[in-house]
This record gives sequence, C-alpha cells and structure tokens, in this order.
Amino acid sequence: MSDSAARRLKAVGDQLAAGNAIPPVTRVAASGPRVAGKVVIITGANSILGIGRASAQQFAENGAKAVYICDFDASNLEAHKREINALWPQVDIHVRQFDAADEKAVKAVVDDAIARYGRLDVFFANAGTVGPHALFGDISADDFMNVFRVNTLSVFLAAKYAAPAMQKTSATKPTAGGSIIGTASVAGLRSNAGSTPYSASKAAVVSMAQTISYQLAGTGVRVNAVCPGLIETGMTAMVFDAARARGTQGKIGQLNPLKRPGHADEIARVALFLGSDESSYVNGQAWAVDGGLSAGHPYVPGRLG
Repeated sequence: MSDSAARRLKAVGDQLAAGNAIPPVTRVAASGPRVAGKVVIITGANSILGIGRASAQQFAENGAKAVYICDFDASNLEAHKREINALWPQVDIHVRQFDAADEKAVKAVVDDAIARYGRLDVFFANAGTVGPHALFGDISADDFMNVFRVNTLSVFLAAKYAAPAMQKTSATKPTAGGSIIGTASVAGLRSNAGSTPYSASKAAVVSMAQTISYQLAGTGVRVNAVCPGLIETGMTAMVFDAARARGTQGKIGQLNPLKRPGHADEIARVALFLGSDESSYVNGQAWAVDGGLSAGHPYVPGRLG
C-alpha cells in the first residue's frame, strides 16, 4: 500500500472512530411495499393476456390500498377481481365498465376514488385499440379518428381529471402528487412498427406526456408514457396464433436484440415503477420497453453493403 493510500485509510478510520460518520443517503421512497396505501385506476384491464390485468396484480401485490380495474368490455373483470382478492385479500378491488374516451365516465371513476379514499395516486391510462390493418390510403377518416379517440383522447381525459384529484391532500396523503401513465408504443417512437393511425395516436400520447408534465410544473404530479414493443396480449394474439399455426413462433421478435417478444408482466413492472415513489424524479418521459428494438435500425447480418 502506498503512503498516500495509507494516509487516506487512516483518515477514514479516524473519522469513524471519532463518531463523525458520513451523512446518510437521502432516500426518496420507503422500504417495504412499493405502492403502500396508494389508490390506483387502470383502464384497459379486461384482457386475459393484457398489460392492464398484469399491472393490476403488480399494484395489488405491492401494497396498493385500492385498485380500480376498468374496461369497455367487462367480460373478464369480475374474474380478475376474484383472482386478486384471493391472492391479496387486503386490497380493495373495484370493477368499472365504461368507455375510457367517455369524459363523464372518466370523471365519475376519479370522483369515486376521491369520495371513498380521499386520494388518488396513480392513473394508468392503458386502454387502446390497434385499428385497421391497412395502408393509409385505404383507411377512412372515421376509422382514423376512432383510433385517436380510443388511444389518445382516453389518455387526455385521464390526465384532465386525475391531475387535479392527485393534488388533493387528506389525512392519509399529506403531500400532493401522483403519477399519470399513458400507454404509448414503440410505434409512437419509430416508424414501421404499426399502421398510420395507430402510430400517430401513440406518438400523440408521448407528446402529451411531455407537454402536460410541464403544464403541471410544481404540483408534484408526474406524467410519463410507457412504450411497449411486441408483447403477446389480446390485441396481438392473432400474430402469435398465426405464427404458432405455421410453426414460426420462434421468429417473433427477432428484430430486437433480445430476439424474443415481451410479456405483459414486463410492461406491468415498468408501470409499477412509474407509479411508485421510486420514480419520483422521472417525469415527461417515454419509456421504451421493447427488447431494444427502438435502439437501432434493423438490418440483415452480413448485408450491410
């Protein structure tokens, strides 16, 4: 050991021996359950394979006080509720059937959370539709606007009503704040990952997360977008089913560096992080969860020239 290293080691030892301990790390989130006591609303939660269902389970498992599972199609919501109640009986699960682009309905579910619990902490605006699989010239104006209604207007309404609710304080929530998460897509970040209306609607979700986060400056309310790549969900089931029928399922996701598709739970865990205090300095961001697809340009190995 050099003389200088020995002197530094002795200085540290003398400091600790004298009781002059170094200051502790500033911690922004408590240890234990990651969303303890929080009230959460999730839209697009009906699908058996969906990101909404997986996210509801993540929030419940990690200590949420209440989780609202919402969808236009309610065929599986009661089953999801029974499943979560069996696994985490301490969590209040509320089933709501409504159109996530219906302004009165969105306001009503937010108002219900405030009336019941005096707080709202997380709104995961996850409702979405793929829309028509066609070239842009073959898509009608009505079909184009319907994709925007479901994918983009729903996120706007979630932010419009969740943001002021999240600023309310109560005995259980002394500090204003919360997390609004919109489901965008890798198609909203890069071209050739979706149809024109789908891609444009998801790019708009990214833009809203950025813009609204600035308009909520100083409120403690954060807005972010999660951008999944190819995930096996109810909306993409036809792709996976067709590949399995052909015996080519191993080729799905081969354009990304991980060379596989994603799972709904992998998106749900990012949503959990964005909804927790652990992400307290993450705001106005578009988080790509796509196996690395958006990190580069696809190419055929050996054919760069």
